[in-house]
Amino acid sequence: MTAELTAVASTDPLAHPAFLEALALAAKHADEVDQSARFPSETIEALRGAGAMSWLAPREYGGAGLSIEEVAEGIFELSRRCSASGMILAMHQIQVACIVRHGTHALWFSNYLKRLVREQRLIASATSEAGTGGDIRRSIAAIQAETIQAENETPASRMHFEKKATTISYGAHADDLLTTMRRGPNAEAGDQILVLTHIADMTMKQTDKWDTLGMRGTCSPGFEIRAACQPDQILPAAFAQVAAETMVPFSHVLWSHVWLGLSTDAFDRAHSFVRGQARNTPGITPPSATRLAELSAHMAKFRATVQSALEDYSDLVRRSERAVLSTVGYALRINELKIAASEAAVEACQMALRVCGVPGYKNGGPFSIGRALRDAHSAALMIANDRLYATNASLLLVHRGVK
Repeated sequence: MTAELTAVASTDPLAHPAFLEALALAAKHADEVDQSARFPSETIEALRGAGAMSWLAPREYGGAGLSIEEVAEGIFELSRRCSASGMILAMHQIQVACIVRHGTHALWFSNYLKRLVREQRLIASATSEAGTGGDIRRSIAAIQAETIQAENETPASRMHFEKKATTISYGAHADDLLTTMRRGPNAEAGDQILVLTHIADMTMKQTDKWDTLGMRGTCSPGFEIRAACQPDQILPAAFAQVAAETMVPFSHVLWSHVWLGLSTDAFDRAHSFVRGQARNTPGITPPSATRLAELSAHMAKFRATVQSALEDYSDLVRRSERAVLSTVGYALRINELKIAASEAAVEACQMALRVCGVPGYKNGGPFSIGRALRDAHSAALMIANDRLYATNASLLLVHRGVK
């Protein structure tokens, strides 16, 4: 038994003044967040005030019950202002979706969703692990059971785990952590589960420094993590099912909206630059206008690719065709979205830079493309494109017919 994510008739949270304030704060602090490689705390607090952390939580739990289409729109708009903030919100929504779609029939997770709504808690994830080569479908860490007995109490079951995560996005700033690991010490590497723990109750040791080319505000260093938990904190569904039906498609769809958002900002800056040139030379079309037209065509194709994938996934969810999400054909399609969108974002920013020239190359000005271009380069590394190409190559060998 699993829950579906469906839209409900309600006041549009994306038009709420609190969310509009979050957008304004994201734009105001984006350059400073990038330069300092700091967490965009002002924006995240404003998003909490807007109830954005529980956008996907069903209305019966007090959440907004938004659809993935509505959430994707909010992430797109946020990413136009600050792509690091947009990525943080996207990563959080991915974790909430996993809980909503695979855990609401379990009492512990139902109660957690109510707490998420009340407290607007921020969830991070620990799916990467040292020694797996970036393959999130394999784990080295395993959960282990132990029996403890407090004085004058009956024995109680408790679980514990340790994991060396190579990256945990905004890990030092999150409230909770959803972690992948093996089902037990004797389980195969691919026999994985997801465990939700409260960071206040965990031991987390940062293992490196976050000083990167782009997406600097996501603050995503590695951590060694240790935690104890109850069996109820294990998401009921196996990770393989959660990944195929929710985590992977949500990741690729929402990430693609982050990249589309930052690319749209780059296009808007290029458009403004060309219009300024045209005003300075009335009656003469600036030479840069031709490059802008090429960029506009590229953006149209980019938007169509992202929109088509969003509609494809949403349609399958609405029709409750979960089995399709685990097919080879769908795996190919969703992997191709990630590859196409990540490459399109870099190309869009490079094209915008060619339109703007030196003003685009400079940092901090109204036509600066540098931050968007640097952030776009992270896209190919988030589940590496080379790995996805290799995966699709294997899938194509066994796939038959139309995808």
